Amino acid sequence: MRAAIFQGPKDIVVGKRPDPVIQEPTDAVVRVVLACVCGSDLWYYRGDSDHAVGSIGHEFIGVVEDLGAEVNGIARGDLVIAPFIFSDMSCPHCQNGSTISCAAGGNFGDGTIDGGQSEAVRVPLAGSTLVPVPGTGHSDATLRSLLALSDVMSTGHHAAVSGGVTRGSTVAVVGDGAVGLSAVLAAHRLGAERIIALSRHADRQDLARRFGATDLVAVRGDDATAAVLEMTGGIGVDSALECVGTQQSIDTAAAIARPGSTIGIVGVPHGQVPFNATFFANVGWRGGPAPARIYIPELLTDVLDGTIEPGLVLDYETDLDGIPDAYAAMDERRAVKSLVRVSAP
Repeated sequence: MRAAIFQGPKDIVVGKRPDPVIQEPTDAVVRVVLACVCGSDLWYYRGDSDHAVGSIGHEFIGVVEDLGAEVNGIARGDLVIAPFIFSDMSCPHCQNGSTISCAAGGNFGDGTIDGGQSEAVRVPLAGSTLVPVPGTGHSDATLRSLLALSDVMSTGHHAAVSGGVTRGSTVAVVGDGAVGLSAVLAAHRLGAERIIALSRHADRQDLARRFGATDLVAVRGDDATAAVLEMTGGIGVDSALECVGTQQSIDTAAAIARPGSTIGIVGVPHGQVPFNATFFANVGWRGGPAPARIYIPELLTDVLDGTIEPGLVLDYETDLDGIPDAYAAMDERRAVKSLVRVSAP
């Protein structure tokens, strides 16, 4: 089959990988319909994080083509959402909300295991991992939003849940990438009264407004901190959602969180989390990789009834042959998030 291959920093090509087949009775083979490039993929693309040569990509939806004998809950022909990791949903870690830590689980697109940026994927632990989508004939807009649930919307939701967003609260979202914009949408969905989006880009500001942002801060660093504190009467926000992972974004989240609040951190940290600096203000840090498999069923209902449309973050589209530019477009900030159209639903 054809698939995106990571060969090193700034070197993504479309090559050949073995066609996926059932290897274990708990496997499924899924034909990929839509995939996308994740912001975390850019850490590998830029050379800031290590990645093995081989498969890449962990966000996809597709149609079940084959099933192992022990797979329950899905059937051939089902449209399914794949969370960005596979898990058994029964180990102590999964049961306590950290599916990323599943004792039997693993990562799609890790160099060896099939990645979502390909024509098909062998999905281990398929019955507990894949989420079937009810109904048929879904619009393209709906399909895009279903794809967003595989990671980016679930991650934005995790930021809001981890940060303790509640109805009537004041929230600041640090980061205007796809995760940050999804966090704005998640905060609005959870009933936040005031949502301050930190963004310097007009197109992303417009989408943040559409997703529920009430205020915009178009500066960074100390200037952003000063602006948010001024907006909140010097108190800070009830929930600061850190959705980037750079040292500057982490420091900004710490500086704008009011005493006694919680910072929801979901940006993969490429800096030091300043716990000592927030200790005496009783500010908590909570977050990490999203347990997407836990969140997807809840968010799926809202996508299907039109309450949320997270697929709007996908503002660049290509096919599998265009994978190299899909990465470049995000790296060069020509795109918020790149969609890869692989096959018909």
